Amino acid sequence: MKIKNVRAYPLTVPIGDLQRTSQGSFGTISIVVVVIETDTGITGVGEGLARFGPKAYAELIDGLLAPKIIGMDPFAVEAIWQKLFRTFSGRSGGMLIEALSAIDIAIWDIMGKAVDRPAYELLGHMDRKGIRAYASSIPWTDDDNATKVVEDCLADGFKEMKVKIGAPIEASIARAKLVREVAGPNIRLTADSNWIFDIDDALEVGKALAELDYFWFEEPIVPEDIEGYKWLRQKLPLRLAGGESEHTAIGAAPLLAARAVGVIQPDVARSGGISETRKIANVAAALHIPYAPHVGASGAICAAASLHLAAAMPNFLTFECMIFPNPLRDTLLKEPVGSKDTLVDGALPLPRGPGLGVELNMEEVERWTTR
Repeated sequence: MKIKNVRAYPLTVPIGDLQRTSQGSFGTISIVVVVIETDTGITGVGEGLARFGPKAYAELIDGLLAPKIIGMDPFAVEAIWQKLFRTFSGRSGGMLIEALSAIDIAIWDIMGKAVDRPAYELLGHMDRKGIRAYASSIPWTDDDNATKVVEDCLADGFKEMKVKIGAPIEASIARAKLVREVAGPNIRLTADSNWIFDIDDALEVGKALAELDYFWFEEPIVPEDIEGYKWLRQKLPLRLAGGESEHTAIGAAPLLAARAVGVIQPDVARSGGISETRKIANVAAALHIPYAPHVGASGAICAAASLHLAAAMPNFLTFECMIFPNPLRDTLLKEPVGSKDTLVDGALPLPRGPGLGVELNMEEVERWTTR
């Protein structure tokens, strides 16, 4: 079996103000979807994070990356990854790795289909019957809306939730208190500030979160400040979470080696696909650090690939189940995966078909393709 053709689709959908964070509302979600065809007729689908410039990602894939792998055996997935990784010189990360992520996910889809097994079985799974999940996220909007979203999540059966917080710190602490009051004492809560704080404000907010029995404090400060994360870890009696901005295992290694976080959160559509995200999770496992896949403002293929990794990684903690409407997640596949509508007793079912276990809705792909 050889790779015959690679095609990238740049997709953008409007979402308005549905997922406001401390950084604001961006109004749209953009991804790049890759379809890889083989000479045996098997096709695979993948997704890469492509915020704000999906056409540039598609051009990178179609014009530069795809020609490098035509004729290669999909089962040489590591050789393919390394070949594409060396396309540019210099430090790893950025647009190249996000584009590479889409190709890698599609190749894992092909490999699973070729042997008629789900991707999580190829990865060597943990025999999990369901994937523990949390609702993401209670938006950084007014109190009435936040209260309604918490109540809706409780009604949907979530046992874990994440709340977005932001500046000023007094407002963040007040929001954290409100969500705890509405959710009650038995719901596991986490908070995400999207690195809006400096280190001193992060310390004050973190202490308040700990008093309210929050489980983790996500991205309290900018992701580059590893020394700051280490300092906060020494001062705060709750876990710090981060890693969604890391693109490779090499990039995540200093954060993990320093024990700067208590939860690592790589995003499979950004961090080199299934192949490289698996390495990040395994490095974390060797250091006894839990893995919680980041999904965020991505599409359905990212969610599916993340579910397969969640099924396989021994240090998996909990899955980010996005709750705001998103056509790239809700209608991009013929059967949705990772959706709150499929939640059972706080857990999500695994895709059971071969490969990723998903099928693209090409009408929706064409509908949202950026012209």
